[in-house]
Amino acid sequence: MLSAEIGFLGFLILTVVLLVAVAWTGFKAQRRIHIPLVFVAVISLALSIRYALLIGPHYDLESAGIITPIHMNIAKLATVSYLLPVFTGIRILKSPGVRPLHRKVAFLVITLTVLAAATGAVMLLMADRVPQ
Repeated sequence: MLSAEIGFLGFLILTVVLLVAVAWTGFKAQRRIHIPLVFVAVISLALSIRYALLIGPHYDLESAGIITPIHMNIAKLATVSYLLPVFTGIRILKSPGVRPLHRKVAFLVITLTVLAAATGAVMLLMADRVPQ
């Protein structure tokens, strides 16, 4: 089994790479690749979250200060926001005019994911490690 830190970092990097691939295939209108990549990216995100929760007890996150609630709120918002491009993506199949909105919410999700990753990194760097 992977250590929590390696699992988290690996799946976080994989999620970001997959999101880039999802965006690229979306711009190129390669639906046959785009849609399966979306599913794989969401699974990778779920595994990133799982490993992040396993890392949590290794750190005194309260000691990181204000960045902890900031990160947690951004991370939760980012996770819930994944529903927006999924919903608008499904709508595109019947209403192609939704495509501009889909593109905007997809970029919102990517932005929130990057912000969650950045604030999470700052949080871990500022938090005291709990002796194991």
